[in-house]
Amino acid sequence: MQFNFDKINDRRNANSEKWNVKEHELPMWVADMDIQTAPAIVEAMHKDVDRGIFGYQYVPESYYQAVASWYKEEHNFEPEIDWLVFSTGIMPTIGSILRHLTDVGDNVLIQEPNYNSFFQAIEKNGRHILNSELTYKKGQYSIDWKDLENKMLDPQTTVMIVCNPHNPSGHIWDKATLTKIGQMAKKNHVLVISDEIHGDLTMPGHDYVPFASLASDVTDNSISLVSPSKTFNVAILHASTMIIPNEHLRQLAEKAISVDVLNEPGILAIDASIAAYTEGHEWLHELRKYIQTNREYLEKFVQENIPEIKVIPAESTYLAWLDCSKLTDKSDEFNQFLRDETGLYLAEGTKYRGNGNCFLRVNLATPKSNIEDGAERLRKGIEKYINRK
Repeated sequence: MQFNFDKINDRRNANSEKWNVKEHELPMWVADMDIQTAPAIVEAMHKDVDRGIFGYQYVPESYYQAVASWYKEEHNFEPEIDWLVFSTGIMPTIGSILRHLTDVGDNVLIQEPNYNSFFQAIEKNGRHILNSELTYKKGQYSIDWKDLENKMLDPQTTVMIVCNPHNPSGHIWDKATLTKIGQMAKKNHVLVISDEIHGDLTMPGHDYVPFASLASDVTDNSISLVSPSKTFNVAILHASTMIIPNEHLRQLAEKAISVDVLNEPGILAIDASIAAYTEGHEWLHELRKYIQTNREYLEKFVQENIPEIKVIPAESTYLAWLDCSKLTDKSDEFNQFLRDETGLYLAEGTKYRGNGNCFLRVNLATPKSNIEDGAERLRKGIEKYINRK
């Protein structure tokens, strides 16, 4: 491999949220990587810093061209340049859309378990969460279509947030599923917000379907949100793109982020993003293989050494979703036990709601030595948990 993903990068004492832990602890919770970003991105940042001037920037046409070209090459879909709008992050943008395109008290439809920041964005902006919970059978999630339709029929339901690929399970919603969601939403006047932040992080042999690539009769009722932040481990750049085919809806969204001042890039955001989208292909392709290797290691280790839990099969993301239902239905307490006893710090599934109370989430975007260490800590911790009485 051209890139060294095995390198241990010391992130302690570096203002890292993930690594703000005790000396003996191994954090594998928050979704950022312990892997250095692509060299081309670092080089682009150095050029910006070396100028020594940090004034206001605009978003050049080359940024949008880079985004469109990336999606054409990586996902066989080339959005029109006019559809693209820069914003300073997916979650701030979702909050802005909810504030300006919906009313206080409206229902925002989601499918639990789901990314926990959605809950905060909805509730802190005075909207209500309406859950159409995913059905879980034999290690797989599926949609309860009758329930979803009933929730969309509620006149207070004005938005649905689709998470594709799905966090925390790593499942990819296929074209037929997305089309059915889009048609149902269009029929019931429910705006679709498609969060596709993990779309580039599919496992080898898999790809995801951008919502904006679907038929125009459903995409004109949608706002898709993409970003290099998870793909290249550059979340702190605060750079993302809205893909909005419908011109009127695009104008409303542009106005919303303008009012909330989410349309002005930071000094490092533009050139680094362009470098990622134009020079990051090979780095990403190697990263996918590396994460898949880590995933396979964890799956095999758990199967052979920890029969009490199960790693749910996933086609995407650098996250593993662990079914711990044979051990607990209080994964927050279980996670704290593991941390106290072994120093392994995972993400408790309770925060994702739904049936997450029986799950833990593991970050696989870390050198393999950490995966090996984490797996062994998990084994020891579960052994202690079983024998604690």
